[in-house]
Amino acid sequence: MIQTKTAFTVQSPGTVVYGREAFEEVGVYAKKLGTKALIVSDPIMDKLGFVARCLTLLKEQNIEAVSYLGVTTEPIDTYVEEALTLADEESCDVIISLGGGSCIDTAKAVAVVATNGGYIKDYMHMKKIANEQPIPHIAIPTTAGTGSEATNATVITDTANDVKMMIKQSAFMPDVAIVDPVLTLSSPPAITAATGVDALSHAIEGYLSRLAHPYTNTLALSAMKLLIENILTVYEDGANIEAREAMALGSLQAGLAFSNASVALVHGMSRPIGALFHVPHGISNAMLLPAVLEYSKDTCIDRLADVGTFFQKEGQPMSQEELADLAIQSIKELCKKMGIGNLQKWGIEEQAFYSAIPKMADDALASGSPGNNPKVPTKEELMELYKIVYHYEF
Repeated sequence: MIQTKTAFTVQSPGTVVYGREAFEEVGVYAKKLGTKALIVSDPIMDKLGFVARCLTLLKEQNIEAVSYLGVTTEPIDTYVEEALTLADEESCDVIISLGGGSCIDTAKAVAVVATNGGYIKDYMHMKKIANEQPIPHIAIPTTAGTGSEATNATVITDTANDVKMMIKQSAFMPDVAIVDPVLTLSSPPAITAATGVDALSHAIEGYLSRLAHPYTNTLALSAMKLLIENILTVYEDGANIEAREAMALGSLQAGLAFSNASVALVHGMSRPIGALFHVPHGISNAMLLPAVLEYSKDTCIDRLADVGTFFQKEGQPMSQEELADLAIQSIKELCKKMGIGNLQKWGIEEQAFYSAIPKMADDALASGSPGNNPKVPTKEELMELYKIVYHYEF
């Protein structure tokens, strides 16, 4: 672990409201921030009645609202432009994202671009700095996975170039995060698995990152414990509210950890797969996590051993290397039990995938995330890793 700094910066939402029925507070917090809301959500949330409930809660506080329900895939620049147009036409002065990470990331981009101008791609690699205060943003996740409600980053696909843009500036941090496990009860097993392993990836990468520090370590370790102890329970019994509550809190903590320590190689490799082959982010992370940990193991055995302790049987003495191996094997078994397959089983044609490997390796390196990994790969090593994960057996 390379870390020479002795002073660190920590960013988080201005207010975090979490626990059962926290969603019922949305109108109260919206009233503190504005008078007319744009709700950024999706058709599923609308069908489940969450958007209608949000409108009711806002109306009770005399807050007008309009809804943008166009988020039907992972976030793309088109959604940002459409929602931005609606926010401008309706003179909205507060934004509420209600849904998974796609809705939250779209809303983050809208909030910033609305007051700072330009196109979302302009903010990539800090080329344009958001100096103006964004429209206030209340983020309400309905999955326990992305942690986006607690991060200062947004990931938006540049549709013209098939590139997932990871854009990170303090302006993208939501003003309020409302984390209510009750909203996650509607998640089916496949979504629960994908988002759960996504959260676990955040916690593990936040802990292994070269930018990790004592504050993020505490959050990452707490998140790992909550997620590892409850992920199979919620996958098998989605109505278990206690387990859902633990997962929601674990996801929140993992989001705070990786937002301040950064993600690493898993996420760097995952984004190009999503951009080119439209594999949902959480699933591609799950497909990559064990293989990337195996690749990284020799440079972070001590940290992987800490992960292994969450799987260790009581009274079973193990060396650090044995614990590191236990961590990797146990994560593989978790993924297998929850039906996570490799890229081949996902249905991606082999030749198309192999032809895209050079671009994916370039895009992964350009994102900067692989540079935070304990073992930093060359382009050639990245290309070989992409080949490994295509056929990887859990």
